[in-house]
Amino acid sequence: MQIDFEKFKQYLVDSEIINEEDFERISQDNERKRQDIEKVLIKEKYISEEDLVVLKANIAGIPFVNLEDRSIPIDVLRVIPEHIARLNNIVPYKKEGENLEVAMIDPEDLAAIDFIKKSTELHILPRMTTSKSVNHVLNQYQESLESEFEEILKGEEWKAEKLHKDEGEEEKEKDDLEKAAKEVSIIKIVDTLIKHGILQNASDIHIEPEEKNIIVRYRIDGILHDAMVLPITIFTGVVARIKILADLKIDERRLPQDGRFKLEMNKYRYSLRVSILPVSYGEKIVMRLLSESEKSLGLEEIGLSGISLKRVRDNLKKSSGTILVTGPTGSGKTTTLYSLLQILNTPKVNISTIEDPIEYEISRINQTQVNAKIGLTFASGLRSLVRQDPDVIMVGEIRDGETAQLVTNASLTGHQVLSTLHTTDAAGAASRLVDMGVEPFLISSTLNIVIGQRLIRKLADEKEGYKLSEKEIKRLDNFCNIKKLTKILQDRKVVREGESLADIDFYRPIRGKEAPTGYKGRTGIYEVLPVTEKIKELIVQKAGSAKIKEEAQKEGMITMIEDGVLKAAQGETSIEEVLRVVVE
Repeated sequence: MQIDFEKFKQYLVDSEIINEEDFERISQDNERKRQDIEKVLIKEKYISEEDLVVLKANIAGIPFVNLEDRSIPIDVLRVIPEHIARLNNIVPYKKEGENLEVAMIDPEDLAAIDFIKKSTELHILPRMTTSKSVNHVLNQYQESLESEFEEILKGEEWKAEKLHKDEGEEEKEKDDLEKAAKEVSIIKIVDTLIKHGILQNASDIHIEPEEKNIIVRYRIDGILHDAMVLPITIFTGVVARIKILADLKIDERRLPQDGRFKLEMNKYRYSLRVSILPVSYGEKIVMRLLSESEKSLGLEEIGLSGISLKRVRDNLKKSSGTILVTGPTGSGKTTTLYSLLQILNTPKVNISTIEDPIEYEISRINQTQVNAKIGLTFASGLRSLVRQDPDVIMVGEIRDGETAQLVTNASLTGHQVLSTLHTTDAAGAASRLVDMGVEPFLISSTLNIVIGQRLIRKLADEKEGYKLSEKEIKRLDNFCNIKKLTKILQDRKVVREGESLADIDFYRPIRGKEAPTGYKGRTGIYEVLPVTEKIKELIVQKAGSAKIKEEAQKEGMITMIEDGVLKAAQGETSIEEVLRVVVE
C-alpha cells in the first residue's frame, strides 16, 4: 500500500519510534525502496510488524483488525474460496446481512476487492491486517479441508479387493476399472489430495500402498511430510482415476508408467507429472506439481548476489559458448535456466529449447518437449534446433556423450548454449564432460561459466537469535576457511572492520502453527566458476575437480557453503540448514 514517504517518516519521528538521525541512516541508500526500510525498522526492533501496520492504517484512515487468535466460522470462510484468498492475501472474517468484512495486507488492491464484490454480490468492507493474521485464517481453510476429506470417506462403504491375483486368475476387466475411477467419491478423493498438496505448496505428492493403509506424503520445501492415512480399500479406484487423468493404461500393473496431465482452477494452472511404479502392495504413485502460473524469477530473487551475480551477468552478454548449471536432482537447476532465459529473451534473438519436461511456458521462446517413444531425444532434438537459426539454445539436461558432443559443437559454431549437468559442484563439470567423451581442448574453448547450486529452506518470520560459540566456529572451520568467510562478510557489510563471526547475530527456527518446521519457502545457494585462462589450462591438462576448485577460489569464487553462511548471517536461513544441504 502506497503511503506518502514524508508523512510516514513524520509519524515515526513524532511517535518517538525512531529519531530523525537514525531514520536517515537506514534510508540513505537512494535505491532502497520504502518496503525495505519497513523491513529494517522491524529487523532492528524499532517497531513490531503489527504496530507498523497499525501506524500505516492510521495514516491511511483504514480500520485495523487483528485475527491472530480468532476462529472464523466455516460458512464465512467459504464466501471467498481459498485459492482466491491466498492469491490476493485477503480473508473474510465477518458477515452481517449484505456486508462482508475482509482483512487485507493491501486494502488499496481495488482489483481484488472488485473481483470479490462481483463474485459474492456482497458489499465489501476492507480492513487492514498483518501477514500473520492472514496466515492464521488461511490455516483454518486447511482444517476445513481435512474435515471435508473425512466427510467424503464417512458416507461410503468400501469393498476390499485383492491387489495381487492368484496364479491363473484373470485381471480385473478394463471397464470395471474405468467404472471405479468415475465414482464421484473417488474423483473427490483424488481432487482433494491434489488440492491439499497445491495449497500447502508441495512440490511432490507421494501415494504409497501398505498392507492395510495408503500413506500420503507431501514434499514441502524439499522435505517429505506425512499428510494423511487412507483405507487401502479405495486404492484401486484412486490408481485408476490418476491413470485415466494421465492417459496411462489402467489395466497395466506390472510395468512402470509415466504420464502427465494439466489442472486448471480459476487463476491456478498446474502441470502434473505422474510416475507409477509396481511395489509390494500395488503401485506407488508420485505426482510432481509444476505451476504454470508462476513467472520466471530474477537472478536476485533466486538468491544470486555480489560477485557471483556480476559474473553470471557478464557471461550472459557473450554471444557464443556454454553456460552450465550443476547440482543434484531437485536443486533448482531448471528454475535458474529459466531465469537466465528471461534475461536473454528479447525481440532481437531467436531462442529455442529442448526440454523434458517443459516446466514453464515462456512467451517468444520456442520450446520443444522430449518424446523418447517417437525418437525425439535431447540429441535428435538438438540436431534439429541448430537448423532453426537460433541465437540461444537451451538443452534441459546433458545426459549422455552424444548430447555433450552436440552441445559443444553448437557452442563452437557461434551459438550461446545453456544446459544442466549432474555434478556435486561447479568444479566437477569439466571432468564430467571429459568422462562423456568430449575432448578437453574443446571444453576449454567453449565453456564460459559453471553455476553450482543447492536449495535451502528459508527461516519463517518467527526465529530465535543467537551468537556462535567458539566450539561452533571451530566446527564451521572444518568446512570453510573462517578468515576468507569473515572477509566476504566484511565486503558485503554484514560485519564491520575488526568484527568476527562471534559478533554476528545468527538465527534458529522457531516451530509454530503457521510454520511447523520453523522454515517457510526456499532459496538458492551458489558457487559461480568462470572459465578463466588458468582454469582452461587446468582443463586441457585433465586436472581433477579439486585443483580446479582450488584455483577458482584463488580467483575469488565464493563456494556454496560460504554463500550459505552469508545468507545465514543475513537472517535468511540457519547454519544448521546450510550444513544439512551442503555437507551432510
